[in-house]
Amino acid sequence: MVTTDTAPVPELSPEAVEQWRAEEAQLVELLARAKRGIGGIAAFRLGGPTPTVLVTDPAAVQHVLGHHPDRYVKRSHRARMLVGDGVLSATGDAWKGQRRLLQSQFTGTGMRRYEQRIAAAARRTAERWEGYRRSGETFDVAEEMRGFALDTVWRALTGRELDDRTDGELRSVERVVAAMPTLPTDAADARDAVAEDLARIDAVAQAAIDTARDTDPTDPAEPGVLRVLLDAAAEHPEYTDRLIRDELVTLLVAGHETTATTLTWLFLLLDRNPAARDADPQALVAETLRLYPSAWLLPRHAVEDDVISGHRIAAGTDVLVCPYLTHRDPELWPDPERFDPARFAPGAPRPAHLGAYLPFGLGARACLGTQFALRETTALLELLLPLGRLEFRSRPTGAAYSITVRPDGPTPAVLRR
Repeated sequence: MVTTDTAPVPELSPEAVEQWRAEEAQLVELLARAKRGIGGIAAFRLGGPTPTVLVTDPAAVQHVLGHHPDRYVKRSHRARMLVGDGVLSATGDAWKGQRRLLQSQFTGTGMRRYEQRIAAAARRTAERWEGYRRSGETFDVAEEMRGFALDTVWRALTGRELDDRTDGELRSVERVVAAMPTLPTDAADARDAVAEDLARIDAVAQAAIDTARDTDPTDPAEPGVLRVLLDAAAEHPEYTDRLIRDELVTLLVAGHETTATTLTWLFLLLDRNPAARDADPQALVAETLRLYPSAWLLPRHAVEDDVISGHRIAAGTDVLVCPYLTHRDPELWPDPERFDPARFAPGAPRPAHLGAYLPFGLGARACLGTQFALRETTALLELLLPLGRLEFRSRPTGAAYSITVRPDGPTPAVLRR
């Protein structure tokens, strides 16, 4: 309940918002201005009657994501046309059941069954990089990381190595994701605009489901997560082929784009900070995720009146939690723009508050594949870093902010001893 000793959230002036619009800056610039000008809880208006509230203060982040996920909920978004009713977009009791089923696959004992598959995908990439080093061939690092991450998650889902044909068909996933910011607001029109790519994705998913259904569960290539979903269908009628397709595509999207982007940034950061090559791979990954978190922006919707750090939040307010800005707060992370894996060395001082570092989100809806992602990134680095040093022929000029924070250009490089 809202008490009488609360205050409205301080709001960025309309002039500042209009200046941002006039400069055609990205959303992240508006958010950064709001944080610099007001602080860890800031509001701004984009034309509607209700302000949007930005949350970057660690205690407020924990309040929204960790303590009260029932008050601040996810809403349906454009990704639904791609992932359907998968765990990423599901809500309420449906989400709870889907999350419970998948959670066991990506934590503790469940992770052990995927260790060999992760290792095989990492070896495949390392062998290819050894060939690049011998030949002196130029290759695109982002493309290599995409291939590795997609191969890894495909093995986890289906029990099979990613073949060239499937790889080519799954380019449709990236095209749909890239098109999302410019698609029509009407859901039907948006689907029509990418109908051809969606049809390709559906065909790949159905073929994988059919193959998994026909595979002997005792086969060494037993189809991993797909087998779990098919077994669930025997007891839970809601697990139709369509929902299994949605879960498959959700895990493909969430499971490869974030990992590929993190690894690409890591190699770009090492190019500018070669002394950091000697750092522990886990620390390298953790510091890369601080600068470029997998979930850089987490939208939520307040479904009831609330108070955050003494500020009133009215029901119906859109709330944006922004790990990207929290991770670059100098009061939490000294010299925040500097790439310094030593921040994550054993015993190194770090912010104590959980809300200060959340590259995979926080609370009940945090990324369920966190352990999987961390294991595959470190497994690959343990093989690639000893091979040599990348020399980039050109570098991206900045970042592109979409579902993830991606380098905004190609990443051609050669590998030297």
